[in-house]
Amino acid sequence: MGKRLAVGLLCGVLGYILGAVGGGFLVSLLSSNAYDRSLEAVMTGAFAVGPAVAVIAFIVGFVLAKPSRQRGS
Repeated sequence: MGKRLAVGLLCGVLGYILGAVGGGFLVSLLSSNAYDRSLEAVMTGAFAVGPAVAVIAFIVGFVLAKPSRQRGS
């Protein structure tokens, strides 16, 4: 269980970074807001897209990580 959790957390962190950067980039390209487009991009990436991608990446990493075999039993 420890290996699966570690892989899930690593995927979650990487997913947050990619989601925050990607979400900010997409908002800066597609937003029609002329006054504070950069602030909108940063906030959307950091607080909306980044966490959503992090949760999805954690679940995918946790599920796809192979469980370690226990010795003995």
